[in-house]
Amino acid sequence: MAFTTTMLSWSVIEFGGLMKGELQNARQAIRWATNYLLKATAYPDTIFVQVGEAGSDHACWERPEDMDTPRSVFKIDKNTPGTEVAAETAAALSAASLVFRKSDPTYSNLLVRRAIRVFEFADKYRGSYSDGLKNIVCPFYCSYSGYQDELLWGAAWLHRATKNSFYLNYIQRNGQNLGADQSDNTFCWDNKHVGARILLSKAFLVQKLQSLHDYKSHADNYICSVVPGTPMSQAQYTPGGLLFTMSDSNMQYVTSTSFLLVTYAKYLTSAHLAVNCGGVLVTPKMLRNLAKKQVDYLLGDNPLKMSYMVGYGTRYPQRIHHRGSSLPSMVVHPTKIQCSSGFSMYNSQNPNPNILVGAVVGGPDQHDNFPDQRSDYEQSEPATYINAPLVGSLAYLAHSFGQL
Repeated sequence: MAFTTTMLSWSVIEFGGLMKGELQNARQAIRWATNYLLKATAYPDTIFVQVGEAGSDHACWERPEDMDTPRSVFKIDKNTPGTEVAAETAAALSAASLVFRKSDPTYSNLLVRRAIRVFEFADKYRGSYSDGLKNIVCPFYCSYSGYQDELLWGAAWLHRATKNSFYLNYIQRNGQNLGADQSDNTFCWDNKHVGARILLSKAFLVQKLQSLHDYKSHADNYICSVVPGTPMSQAQYTPGGLLFTMSDSNMQYVTSTSFLLVTYAKYLTSAHLAVNCGGVLVTPKMLRNLAKKQVDYLLGDNPLKMSYMVGYGTRYPQRIHHRGSSLPSMVVHPTKIQCSSGFSMYNSQNPNPNILVGAVVGGPDQHDNFPDQRSDYEQSEPATYINAPLVGSLAYLAHSFGQL
């Protein structure tokens, strides 16, 4: 949820001016999330990070209105640290503070003050929530990349939100130990290294902050690893042209990468620069073209002519892995659906009765195949962290391709 908030906020920060009437809807969604995060961080050195028990929740297939599984609340604190979730929460609050800086400065100040406090807690009491809350969060929500990326990411957002030299010094002093120069090329809810590099590169490219020159190089290395046809390209693409990172919820990497491509293209354009990938010059226009190709594929320009956004186009997933979508509504079926009773619908081949308009699912496999099976959560489950970065890319592309 925190990563979703950060990315939705970043979308508004970079492309909110192109959203027209949708800008207010985006702000409303962000405020809903930050209000929750403010409540979750109300007590110093404590964050309430999870409601519900993953095991019992996954054992049921029932509507939200019928849920009767335990609503247990779990927290991180000094004794049970969770640096990943704490630093990401700080990033979300910082990014959101920028969204509201002009429209609601009082609320913006509240967000950034809380972000400062939460980041201090994240950094001071270091430890993985996958260790302290292992029996609660694993195997469903484990952190696999460690917490170093979130510390760098959180500090980067606080630097952008506060312009306080403390965070710049923190980044310069700790960046290498926190993995600033790691050669990974994935960006997702669990791994923020690439996002931090792109974010910090703006300070050098646009604001001419020379001390962050290395992050331009780090960002360039990432770009070269993603763009096909360069000597440094490492990314894999399906025969139909979709970026393919892994089988489980691959579309999250597509939407996050597309957002970084259009955002870095914006920064490069401002600086009148391109990227040299082993002698191949990669221009901002090339990055936008690649991002557009990914988004076009997602929306139906692919071998199956399938839109992976539910409710968009003439053909889209009918049996998504989503309880509320797959079970009859309270209007149609007002009586309670018991915990295990819903699995009859889960296992059926009937289309979902409720169309979750706008949700983006995990997407096709490496061969462009999509079985559209409700039980196939890797390909059929939607998630807010898939949608959030797509908002920025769509705002840019919908406005006018190539004219940013």
